[in-house]
Amino acid sequence: MKKLISLATLLLFTAVTLFAQDTTTNEPEMADKLFADGRIYVVVAVVATIFAGIIVYLINLDSKISKLEKQLKK
Repeated sequence: MKKLISLATLLLFTAVTLFAQDTTTNEPEMADKLFADGRIYVVVAVVATIFAGIIVYLINLDSKISKLEKQLKK
């Protein structure tokens, strides 16, 4: 049973990677077009802002959990 699931997963991911490597179009890559338009910096800024927000949230959550753990130990 494990071999069958493993084989099915392997075939699925192989098919997905084959479709992902389709380079028959002559259009520029999205990142190249965004870079040419100067919009790539906006994309990078948005992603960096989201990432920084997640990091701040996780640090805040960690401090709250630590505070609760200290209260439970008392």
